[in-house]
Amino acid sequence: MATYPLRIAGNMQQLIDQTLAAIGSLSLELAPRRFGRVVACDGGLIEVSGLGVPIGTICTIAQGASLRHRAETIGFRNGHTMMMMLGDTVLLRPGAEVRAEGKPGMLHVGSEFLGRAVDGAGEPIDGGGPVLATTTWPAGGHRVGALDRSRVTQMFDCGIRSLNALTTFGVGQRIGIMAGSGVGKSVLMDMIVDNAEADAVVVGLIGERAREVSDFVSRHMAGERAANTAIVAVPADHAANLRLRGAMLATSIAEHLRSQGKRVLLILDSLTRVAHAAREIGILLGEPGAARGYPPSALSTITKMIERAGNSKETGGAITGIYTVLADGDDHNDPVVDTARAILDGHIVLSREIAQRGQYPAVDVGASLSRVMNDIVSVEHVENARKFRALSASFEENRDLIMMGAYRQGTDSLLDEAIIRQPRMSDFLAQGTGERVDMTSATMQLSHLFSDGH
Repeated sequence: MATYPLRIAGNMQQLIDQTLAAIGSLSLELAPRRFGRVVACDGGLIEVSGLGVPIGTICTIAQGASLRHRAETIGFRNGHTMMMMLGDTVLLRPGAEVRAEGKPGMLHVGSEFLGRAVDGAGEPIDGGGPVLATTTWPAGGHRVGALDRSRVTQMFDCGIRSLNALTTFGVGQRIGIMAGSGVGKSVLMDMIVDNAEADAVVVGLIGERAREVSDFVSRHMAGERAANTAIVAVPADHAANLRLRGAMLATSIAEHLRSQGKRVLLILDSLTRVAHAAREIGILLGEPGAARGYPPSALSTITKMIERAGNSKETGGAITGIYTVLADGDDHNDPVVDTARAILDGHIVLSREIAQRGQYPAVDVGASLSRVMNDIVSVEHVENARKFRALSASFEENRDLIMMGAYRQGTDSLLDEAIIRQPRMSDFLAQGTGERVDMTSATMQLSHLFSDGH
């Protein structure tokens, strides 16, 4: 019993030492600090006079000794600086003092985030001490030339049989998981986090329910992989710019780890919520809506974010990006879905109809695609996957006729084979949440499925 207080005291002393070391490494700024005043507030948009700071600067709005707000600079207008609150505007008053803090456009990153869960500002939400990361990284990333990205040549084992066998991922590939609400995106994402092979896993939970955030953190911050996992969570009730900063922070942490030569799995859930946040900011600034209300800047935001993942020729590191995309109203021609599908290296489509039949994960094999699969797997594997797709598509196209008994056997040889193999194909696609099927096993099971000569 006596060792428990000693352990707590030891941890506290270690935290104090780390904090003092971090403070000691900071440079002392003796220049006078400028400040401005709040002159207008329209919804979440604030106008500040007398303070010219770059876009992306975080500012503190002081109201008395105890009450403080935080805001981010998002633009300029008529000599005033336009800011957006990182929280509520309740109790904000005209004339409040505004001061800039930190380095504009820079985020703190580092391996210190591994094993931790933080919010969009990098503050811990897991009950631990502060994250003492001192390395800074541009929020928009370091732009590199197209030829600085090496090709995708190695398979990425995600631990899910249907994906490993039929839409094989590559290390450094960018993949989208596209589905309507309640079809199983989050469950599939959970399975990939648990089963995938990677040096580090960075998860961005952007715009999700607070209950889902709590459940996810409790599940993935207690096991063996917790030490190599970083979670950035910004629930749906947070400000739009904080949601956007959370997505940028998760991507920046992954980029920094890649610069150290690590193979990183980056999961962003969801890309649609990031686009919603960018749309809200664009509309506040007066940008006209174009595609179904999305300003051009909102769609370009997700394109830039996706392009930051990939392989690095310089360091040998890689970011394998998996982005969930919510198809509003199950519309797969939604602007966000269409934009993401055009820039991604592959997409996994989850079907509500398949989910309603009780098959999980509800992967629509015919609609899913990996653009790098043919370059990284054997010819036999490609042929087996194509045959599986052809049989699955033939059966699904004629499902109603088969169920009604209107199809006469012998009319279509491909459909005849699909009917024979359908039970085994359904078993192949289904997988329990606690089950892991590695790449070798998935390939062998796919080959065995067609080894009987039919």
